[in-house]
Amino acid sequence: MEQHNKKAWLYMLPAALFLGLFLVYPLIDVLIYSLEEGYNFASQTYWGVGGYNYSYVLHDPYFLQALKNTFLLVIITVPVSTGLALVIALGLSSIQKLREAYQTIFFLPYVTNTLAVGLVFMILFQKTPYTDGLVNRILGWFGVAPIDFIQGPYWAKMLTLCVYTVWVVLPFKILILTSALASVDQSYYNAAKVDGTSKARIFTRITLPMISPTMFYLVITGFIGAFKAYSDVVALFGTDLNAAGMNTIVGYVYDMLYGTAGGYPSYASAAAMILFAIVLTITCVNLLVSRKHVHYE
Repeated sequence: MEQHNKKAWLYMLPAALFLGLFLVYPLIDVLIYSLEEGYNFASQTYWGVGGYNYSYVLHDPYFLQALKNTFLLVIITVPVSTGLALVIALGLSSIQKLREAYQTIFFLPYVTNTLAVGLVFMILFQKTPYTDGLVNRILGWFGVAPIDFIQGPYWAKMLTLCVYTVWVVLPFKILILTSALASVDQSYYNAAKVDGTSKARIFTRITLPMISPTMFYLVITGFIGAFKAYSDVVALFGTDLNAAGMNTIVGYVYDMLYGTAGGYPSYASAAAMILFAIVLTITCVNLLVSRKHVHYE
């Protein structure tokens, strides 16, 4: 038994070293940076240790705006994308002919470059002196006045970002849920049909419990991915996200390091640690909730 334990630890050693070097060490390093007050990157000096960096970040209007944008993006896109993916996956599972073709079509946006998709969305939604954009033309059929979704009111820009984010993450969720639905044992459905169970009850009593681990995985990864949003926002609104009022927490961290407000690694580290605490808290809450609502075979 002792020999087997030694082999197990030996097999785990490369992964442990990798995680320690690229995950644990950077996390500790960022934590140290976030506590060093007045840190100077050039001279590698600071004048104190404490929580001033956190206080500054939490009172910075740009960070508060980024926090608001990120939370709105998470709250809106994660449930919508997961629910929509489930509906589409159920539809694909019920199709016999051309199922693979439909799956390929739905998966195409996932393998397309994010910036390229963002450029297409910007063209569709942007209102210019020369054209109102395709989306405004469609809205015009229903009597809606043209709206500048890229440089206009805040709600319009947030709506565009949410639609774009849902579009980008939807293919992956559809693929995962389609695989989960295909793995459900058909004997459960056959037994339910023999008993005359309604489709709605079959879905709530058989389908959802059987795919609940997959749903939980998608929700967790969806939360983490939405909290890390940055490239999607840049693709739509450019690099000056503070001016557009559409910055995210990750964008704020980048700006503090390399942007127009760059050169403040301590503030960037404090913002990164706040993001880490938020994601960790939400993940732990989801893990607690999953104990009652996720059913593992």
